[in-house]
Amino acid sequence: MTFHVLVPDDVDAAALDILNAAEGLKVTYTGKISQEKLKELIPDAEALMIRSGVKITADVFEAAPNLKAIARAGVGVDNVDLEAATRHGVVVMNTPGGNTIATAELTLGLMLALARFIPQGDATLKAGKWERKNMVGVELRGKTLGIVGFGRIGKAVAARAKAFEMKVIAHDPFVEDGGDLATMVTLDELFAQSDFITLHSVITPETKHLINRANIAKMKDGVRIVNAARGALINDQDLAEALKIGKVAGAAVDVYDVEPPPPDHPLLNAPNVIDTPHLGASTVDAQITVAIEAAELIRDFFLKGSVNNVCNPDVIRS
Repeated sequence: MTFHVLVPDDVDAAALDILNAAEGLKVTYTGKISQEKLKELIPDAEALMIRSGVKITADVFEAAPNLKAIARAGVGVDNVDLEAATRHGVVVMNTPGGNTIATAELTLGLMLALARFIPQGDATLKAGKWERKNMVGVELRGKTLGIVGFGRIGKAVAARAKAFEMKVIAHDPFVEDGGDLATMVTLDELFAQSDFITLHSVITPETKHLINRANIAKMKDGVRIVNAARGALINDQDLAEALKIGKVAGAAVDVYDVEPPPPDHPLLNAPNVIDTPHLGASTVDAQITVAIEAAELIRDFFLKGSVNNVCNPDVIRS
């Protein structure tokens, strides 16, 4: 029996090689396509391998009577309607480990950029200005880093922050012991003690707009905040107001509720905000890794009957 795998997004060639080499799989690779083209091609597909370029919505599932599995080359499955997937009996899998190092390294890069005014220094010097006195920064050494969400990426950030001689504290309702990497604290303790706060949490009703006016008030004056996780963790207007009055000294934002963000987004173009276009996983190394892992998930699902990294576990129990 042959299973049809549709790849409607840009993925590394190494992943396609794995799928094409697997006996029993037929691969259609289109690269990134429109939603309309996706609906046109999906009726014959038994599996999808995707990144974030397409949205697998309820109407897409309705058009895909043969679909059995989706593999996301990456961590986030915000672009997949998990409830609809479960209703249609489709297993959704992701590759949570492949982006870990890339995102952790970007987080440290953003922290350093915030601490030392690196983007501002580059921009003003290229504009013909010499403004050293306006860019007196702080060292990471001796500062307290608060990590919200202590999974793979949070732990990787902690390990690297230790090399900068930072004191690391973390909060995660599912992690009791931070081992040698971090001291686990309550969320209020983290807000009160941290000089830098970095977000690595998933979006839940409890974490949506976690960075809001009330919680910012609990933070140290001059705190610096990094978000390379999910845009919805931040109430953008509340953070913008705190940045304007100096309660928050600076923020680095790599992710947004709507991507790309609209021109009037409150965190764009502020002098004490570093904005980057969702670069967390944007390394050659990470893209190869997640693509290979996603291809292996699909191959093993059909040819070995194995199911790993399931994002909608109810589909298995139903």
